[in-house]
Amino acid sequence: MRKKIDEYQIHEKHYEEIYKQVKNDPYAQALGIELTKFAAGFAEAMLEVKSHMVNAYGTVHGAVIYALADHAFSAACNAYGKTSVGLSTTIQFIEAAKPGDKIVACATEIRRNFRTGFYRIDILHKDNLIATMDAVSYRKDRYFVEIDRED
Repeated sequence: MRKKIDEYQIHEKHYEEIYKQVKNDPYAQALGIELTKFAAGFAEAMLEVKSHMVNAYGTVHGAVIYALADHAFSAACNAYGKTSVGLSTTIQFIEAAKPGDKIVACATEIRRNFRTGFYRIDILHKDNLIATMDAVSYRKDRYFVEIDRED
């Protein structure tokens, strides 16, 4: 019988390698998104809204808010070193943000099993909730870090 893999141990043992992998997202970097907190099943990302990130009404474009939330979601669901991809997301936009605002996305794992993970991502400006996203990840069969049976 195979020993059950303790993914919290994988997260701790391979933290630096996993962090480097999830932090170095070229699209997020191009937008100026910074991963500010990272733990097992949790990630926080921040973005300062620039003038070119707004829509025709002068408020931050929904796609920018979504990209920030998606990056935090990606980091949180890949925190155990197991390749995970987005399966579905639903986002609700509640309040607008403007150029110069620093917006933060906090992704929290609600539950995960062998094949799927469920996450809640809150996007805030200061203490104001500006959007919220529910997300489901599909967890593939492979780890992107080298694990052995002692992990």
